[in-house]
Amino acid sequence: MKDYVGFEDKKTEDKVLDAALQIVKEKTISGTRMHLIAEEANMVQSNVHYYFKTKNDLMIALQKKVLNRCIELRKQLSMNCEDTLESQLDTFFQQKLDFILQETAYDYAEIDFWIQGRINETMRTEFCKSFQGWRDEIGVLLDKYVPDLSKEKRLSIPYMLVSLLEGASLQYLIDEGSFDIHEYFAFCKKQVLKAIYE
Repeated sequence: MKDYVGFEDKKTEDKVLDAALQIVKEKTISGTRMHLIAEEANMVQSNVHYYFKTKNDLMIALQKKVLNRCIELRKQLSMNCEDTLESQLDTFFQQKLDFILQETAYDYAEIDFWIQGRINETMRTEFCKSFQGWRDEIGVLLDKYVPDLSKEKRLSIPYMLVSLLEGASLQYLIDEGSFDIHEYFAFCKKQVLKAIYE
């Protein structure tokens, strides 16, 4: 990615990243090629390389775009929720629900980045930071709304919630007719609250 990015450059860079997101959804990261991204963006391949020298550079930028979209969506959702733990937790469930049902390309990309993290240290590091960011956000909520929570629960509940959210993506995206995602998240929320308050 270029060091200096002006308005037009930023617009073009976003266009390339949006095209890359679509290609990753259709072909996976392993099947993604720079020429496919260029075609999707309606650009020549050399122009794509002007913004991203290598496929790896482009994929790292795309991974950050996916993470930023998660954060942006949760911030938007939290602006309209009540000042309660239950309402704040809803932002995590709603963000994941939006990714699964409305912004599927982001969820497919997220899963693919997890897979690539096994062989690409930079992607693994970014993914670990992403998961840690989720757990930290959840931890802040627990500290605020349930300050006397036991140390064991304070440590485990953020991991549990992230697992429930990611597990929903893995199962629903591969076999969406097998369960009602809304009922699943309602049940998960009850279980998380039960784990907190019991």
